[in-house]
Amino acid sequence: MDKKQKIIVAVLAVAVAFVIAYFAFGRDLLRRGSVSPIQIENGTTPSGPLNQGNVSPISGLACANWNRRPFAFMQPVDVQARPVAGFSQADMVFEMPNPAEGIFVTRLMGVYLCDMPTEIGALRSARHDYIALAKGLDAVFVGWGGSAFAIQKLNEGVIDNIDCNGQGGKKAPQCCFRKERTGLMRVEDSGYAKGDAILSCAKDFGYSSTDTFSGYPHQAEVAEADRPNGGHLRVGYPGVMKAEYDYDKASNSYLRTWGGTADTDRNNGQRIAPKNIVVMTAENEQIMADVDYTARGVQDPWANLPAGEKTGPTNISGRYNNLQIGDPWFDATDSGSAKYFLNGQEIDGTWKKSKASADSKLTFYDGTGKEINFVPGQIWVEVVIPGMAVEWSPQA
Repeated sequence: MDKKQKIIVAVLAVAVAFVIAYFAFGRDLLRRGSVSPIQIENGTTPSGPLNQGNVSPISGLACANWNRRPFAFMQPVDVQARPVAGFSQADMVFEMPNPAEGIFVTRLMGVYLCDMPTEIGALRSARHDYIALAKGLDAVFVGWGGSAFAIQKLNEGVIDNIDCNGQGGKKAPQCCFRKERTGLMRVEDSGYAKGDAILSCAKDFGYSSTDTFSGYPHQAEVAEADRPNGGHLRVGYPGVMKAEYDYDKASNSYLRTWGGTADTDRNNGQRIAPKNIVVMTAENEQIMADVDYTARGVQDPWANLPAGEKTGPTNISGRYNNLQIGDPWFDATDSGSAKYFLNGQEIDGTWKKSKASADSKLTFYDGTGKEINFVPGQIWVEVVIPGMAVEWSPQA
């Protein structure tokens, strides 16, 4: 190879190196300097906090405890336990189907970060679906006992937890108490917790007190003059579980009615009135002993449970349900359709919670695949099964 050829080869080598360096590093640096950040796309994972300032990553409201780890409490739907204590102070509430032995019922989970109520209750038993949702919020999970499937997960240590019944997981009946029963209150409606006692127990158990949840993005409320005059939302849970909301223009919130009665907080008499409502659709099924779940590529729900739970006189086949909401243990699907109600408007979209990991974020998207920006305030999530009525009647 003569001198001229060597020069040509050297020049080509430098050119190739430059092209490689550009596509590996330079192009990205140039883009960062000249392009505004895009909104989060459906399926991506946010990196870092989504809200600025000392605000709750869930509600977007400023508070002294903005970076405190949230606590997720299992709470009841039972009429005898109403009004429920604590919901007016929750950053987020989940209301989900909990069918048992052919009877359609719901169960709730209140998530508290900014405020910890003086009392929370009644407390109810855990279900595995709620554990995965709490894990995605980096919450400490609090329940009063649980289904065999939920207790197994708590025993496996999948989430920091407090079990007031001493049944499984972190057995801690000393952290809670039973109220004296009055009227129609049943024994299962008498379990309560005091907020300061729960915080103390979590500290004693060595649980981290700092929140790591990236949060939900928020937007400013629209001016009152630009809000609609009203609107009515009906979520078609049956009978006394029917949830209804009337949009209030002045407060830009949704006044909740439960089973035909105005829903209030037992602690303070305050009307439950979330700023944001999510209605998301998820598949539901009873967990049956004769179904081969592993054929779907998911965990066998009966794995590690005593044999008697699946067969024999104590079997629980068909007693508990599995809501396909993105837990990594039983679910074949982890996304679906959703409707959002905020600023007096209805928005169609989707939801996603990757079943690859229990700590994945339950993320909400509009129809274009952009993450929903909530109004600062409480988020109430209603989970419905396919075919269940969801009716929004706007007011001009």
